[in-house]
Amino acid sequence: MSVEKQQDVAEYIPHIGATRQYWRDIILGVNDGLVSVFLLVVGVVGGGLSPSQVFLTAIAGAIAGAVSMAAGEYLATKSQDEVLEAELELERMHIENFRSQELSQLRGFFRDMGVRPTDLDNVISAFAENDEALLNAMAALEFGVVESERRSPYRAMAASGLLFLAGSLPSVLPFALIESAGVALVWATTLTLLGLFVVGVIKGSVANSHRIKSGLENMVIAGLGGLLAWFIGNAVGATLA
Repeated sequence: MSVEKQQDVAEYIPHIGATRQYWRDIILGVNDGLVSVFLLVVGVVGGGLSPSQVFLTAIAGAIAGAVSMAAGEYLATKSQDEVLEAELELERMHIENFRSQELSQLRGFFRDMGVRPTDLDNVISAFAENDEALLNAMAALEFGVVESERRSPYRAMAASGLLFLAGSLPSVLPFALIESAGVALVWATTLTLLGLFVVGVIKGSVANSHRIKSGLENMVIAGLGGLLAWFIGNAVGATLA
């Protein structure tokens, strides 16, 4: 089929690009902020706290959660990158001192990928005298890492921490603006569920999956968690009363 006919059959859809490796942090950060602070608010309202007490609790929870998310994501990403650097350094040594074994391993990778045996010699010869190309190929095939996909600890930290704070706002703001805890909780519930639905829709759009289903899935999970937190808060409040 010609290129022109292929273009008529299906529209070319570009990849996400440079943000692809950070979507985990984006979704996890905002979703965790929406869900965890909402569950905290529901629990303490169920326990009988006043709106001002709920507000202070929610603020403390939002700040603590954001700092924890940011620090945890920074350390996890940095540690992963340091492990990878150590592995790549070891791979350089293997290429320098055990080239035949590395080429044999690379041959096995390409064979498993479906490259025809008759083409393997030509493919491997392209890497045999090029250390950098061989290192990049082994990094991708042995460690599953491509240089352009490596994550910055600072960007991962910022995405997780800042988006956690953004996700906490629907649960925090109503208690800063409304004097009735019950009314504020209704607004917090509505805004949080709306936020979860929007996040689910965005996730579905990025993943090219069913947007409405993804949004509803997010809402249901948080809704069930909210009910559980409410009953636990009520039970604890009744016990302490």
